[in-house]
This record gives sequence, C-alpha cells and structure tokens, in this order.
Amino acid sequence: MGDQSAFENLRLELRRGSLILAVLGALQREQYGYTLRKTLEDCGLPVDEGTLYPLLRRLESQGLLESQWREEDKRKKRFYRVTPAGSEIFARLVAEWQGIGAAILHLNQPPSGDSHGSR
Repeated sequence: MGDQSAFENLRLELRRGSLILAVLGALQREQYGYTLRKTLEDCGLPVDEGTLYPLLRRLESQGLLESQWREEDKRKKRFYRVTPAGSEIFARLVAEWQGIGAAILHLNQPPSGDSHGSR
C-alpha cells in the first residue's frame, strides 16, 4: 500500500501545477465558478470547490485573472477571465510545459545506436 500512497501524493502534486495551466486556459473565455468546474471536469480534470476558489483568488491577486459580480438567472455570480498579463503568462507556461513534456518523452525513449553487440 505504500507504493499506492506515494503514487497518489505525487499524482496530486503533478495535478496541482497542471491545474493552474488548465484554469488560465479555460478562462481565456469568461466563465463563472460552476461553469469553470464543469469545463475542467468535462476535460478530465475534476476539481473540488475547496481547491478551485482559493486558486482563483490567488491568481486574481497575482493580476492574472480579473473578476466581476453580475446577476444572471436572478442570482449574483462572479465571472472570471484572464487578464492580458495572464494570457502572456499562460502562453509562456504552455511553452514551458511543452518543453518539459518533450524532455520527459525523450528521456523515456530507448537509447539509439546501442553500442553493445552492434559490431
């Protein structure tokens, strides 16, 4: 069971970093909290409210998101969208993430030109 526990902890750590990227990407189009959660879930990234809303507040305090309260369906809802600075950071993070992914894939390929037994 120790292996499963270690895996789960590392999986959650990996998801936490990926969630920032997913939120910034999803909020290129304005959404409120519930629709954002649904969008993420539909893409295979379920997230609970206790994780999402603190993340949204943190990204807003960093100037990467902006929010606005509006009434919709006779209820006040807080709509979020990425700021221009958030879009720039998102693009840079995607490039970084793609570079990391490419490096990991490269590290997991069998070595080419195996010098053992090829003579």
